[in-house]
Amino acid sequence: MESVRQQKVARLLQKELAEIFRSNAQSFFNKAFVTVTIVRVSPDLGYAKVYLSVMAAKDKLSVVKMAEDHYPQIRRQLGDNIRKQVRIIPELAFFLDDSLDYAENIENLLKKK
Repeated sequence: MESVRQQKVARLLQKELAEIFRSNAQSFFNKAFVTVTIVRVSPDLGYAKVYLSVMAAKDKLSVVKMAEDHYPQIRRQLGDNIRKQVRIIPELAFFLDDSLDYAENIENLLKKK
């Protein structure tokens, strides 16, 4: 179970990363629409798993790879934005959030019956 502090930091990271991705979508992701769906922060607040939902891209995994390629710029911008609010800027790991695709697949299966 996450502590209140973990939840607050996760919400802060989600908000700031979404803004970074929105402002740099053209240069980082070739105009793909990237949404930060979930952020999970470790108990020591030093590591965060960032789940990305990707739209308007043919290969979604390549967009996650692009986020990993731009990791230094993303973390630097994140640090500039939140350095007064947290003591440690967490290390980030990006993952593809496929929950929307999974839900769509289930819906299609139910429609077939």
